[in-house]
Amino acid sequence: MIKIKEAIIVEGKYDRQRVSALFDTAVIETGGFRVFKDGEKRAVIRSLAEKKGVILLTDSDGAGFVIRNYLKGAVKNGVKQAYIPEVAGKERRKAQPSKEGLLGVEGMTDEIIKNAVLRSGATVIDGDCGSCCGQGGVITKADLYELGLSGHDNSAVLRKRVLKELGFPQYMTANALLSALKLLYTKEELSKITEQIKGELYDKA
Repeated sequence: MIKIKEAIIVEGKYDRQRVSALFDTAVIETGGFRVFKDGEKRAVIRSLAEKKGVILLTDSDGAGFVIRNYLKGAVKNGVKQAYIPEVAGKERRKAQPSKEGLLGVEGMTDEIIKNAVLRSGATVIDGDCGSCCGQGGVITKADLYELGLSGHDNSAVLRKRVLKELGFPQYMTANALLSALKLLYTKEELSKITEQIKGELYDKA
């Protein structure tokens, strides 16, 4: 597998499975057009772009470009573009080809996917890359409880402040927050942020 710094954004779960087998990094699926109404998903992608950078790898059909252009506008900074060629055909799992009769990311060869991502300007990492690859302590549910972000009387207040500090939607649940944190931060980084906010809250109390 090729270890890279940037997260890769794809359309669906089968794309994610294919890309995850080739690259050692976070791979996020948009759920197709569902990302247009999914504020939490957009917030995570935006945070990934700011912290690590993201690479957009969508299908080569019209729908893929609609999603690509939407995310480019929604995220703005830290975005790189990876393009696959237009290849006629259909994936084996599908009974019918796509509307435009083109293979999607999941139907591309390993070599094409690798070349598309690397040519986008992906930052290849050799050896230990620290927190950028999720090392330094993977965050768990127990960590959220230990830090006071869940399971305590004042957890909702503290979690809301942490969400604001990290640039996430205020209505994010503890589980949604956990999923995002695993991609973006180490346990040590989260602890530092949380303790700082606790100090601000309790100093005022």
